[in-house]
Amino acid sequence: MEAGLPANRLTRSTTPRPGVGIVHLGLGAFYRAFGAVYVAEAMAHSGGDWGIIGVSLQSPTTRDALAPQGWAYTSVTLAPNGQKTALTEVLQDVLVAPENPAAVLAAMADPAVKIVSLTVTEKGYCHNPATGRLNPDHPDVQHDLATPLPRSAPGFLVRALALRRAAGADPFTILTCDNLPENGKLVRGVVLDLARLIDPSLADWIAAHARFPATMVDRITPATTPENIAQLAAQTGRHDAAPVLHEPFRQWVIEDDFVNNTRPDFAAVGVQMVGDVTAYEHMKLRMLNGTHSALAYLGYLAGHETIADTMANSAFAAYADQLWSEIIPAVTAPAGVDLHVYAAALKARYANPAIRHRTWQIAMDGSQKLPQRILGTLSENLAAGRPSPGLCLAVAAWMRYVGGVDEAGNPIEVKDPLATRLRALSDAARTPAEKIASLLAVAEVFPPALAAKLGDPVTQAAEKLWSLGAQASL
Repeated sequence: MEAGLPANRLTRSTTPRPGVGIVHLGLGAFYRAFGAVYVAEAMAHSGGDWGIIGVSLQSPTTRDALAPQGWAYTSVTLAPNGQKTALTEVLQDVLVAPENPAAVLAAMADPAVKIVSLTVTEKGYCHNPATGRLNPDHPDVQHDLATPLPRSAPGFLVRALALRRAAGADPFTILTCDNLPENGKLVRGVVLDLARLIDPSLADWIAAHARFPATMVDRITPATTPENIAQLAAQTGRHDAAPVLHEPFRQWVIEDDFVNNTRPDFAAVGVQMVGDVTAYEHMKLRMLNGTHSALAYLGYLAGHETIADTMANSAFAAYADQLWSEIIPAVTAPAGVDLHVYAAALKARYANPAIRHRTWQIAMDGSQKLPQRILGTLSENLAAGRPSPGLCLAVAAWMRYVGGVDEAGNPIEVKDPLATRLRALSDAARTPAEKIASLLAVAEVFPPALAAKLGDPVTQAAEKLWSLGAQASL
């Protein structure tokens, strides 16, 4: 036993390990609670070598926690009436990209790997959220243009595909699992933009032979805390340094477009394999992610730590209903789906007291999230002449949040790629109206044509928010 490790440390079973068929970039809690579980179930049902090599693009924390456990971890389902646990053993290794980018490229270049999947968050695609195109001035993109050992997710995809092409191997399927509109199309565009800057012929090969199926992913996965780890150890009698916690609900919709039609038997374990994921994607981005962000900003400002706490406040529960009444007219329902029933199910999920999903966690990276979660709906409503006071209040709440000071005068730790710039713009303005005007001018978030239309309604919402506070503004 390695020095310093608990005697009752979780260890992997002795069952034979599958071969590796997937490399996953951005191995966070969500993918381990969602995609990895589906892959493990698909192998248990139908076989296949679909073991996963996870890649951390930033820190060794996850690798260091999982390595002594043989990459096994506990998946904890948190239901209102209790919880249940399951052991997940689909991971075969975890690489840390900053430590050894060449090892990551070698894993991705292995012809046995058929899929490279991603959960790198919106900001991980190094794109301009307002346009969806690669930002060539992004520091990581500049780095990846200058060296064959990349730093960014698009850089790893392009350089690994270049290695596959040079070796005469087929490309892999790129399966994004991030909350982005038309996420398959977006990652394809970003990859091709970067490839063209490196080698136009490589871009042509990728465009002709690689596949980028769009997806819709849904499972609420709060961050794991030290208290969660201690509680699980007390419950199970074994110490797991990296469990994942999640709600019972899950939904994965994937466009069935894979290189050589090679993939795990996802359909056998409940994944919806479809020809076009757009309707599901818009429904979820706008109705779930949009309301989640709105509740996070206003809930945080009102002093609520979690979404469940926020929804226990009747004013916020009514606000959620108001948001859905504004969003539903801008959503085309997937076949067989009743959007009002879907909204009611979301409301019940948000209120689940077993899920401690922090408003601060959801509020991260708002400059990257607002365009697809809220601004798309607002744009369509404005074009159709539909008022959206609830959504405008959500935009105003984000603007107050990025000012870095809450309603009690306490500092907010704003996690956002544009945090410093947004705070400076807010600080330089004196009145709510001036702050709104300054922030609407951030073209990376607000397309100028939309910003011009949002000035009056968002300013009205902001003046109420600043003078009355979040709770009374509802």
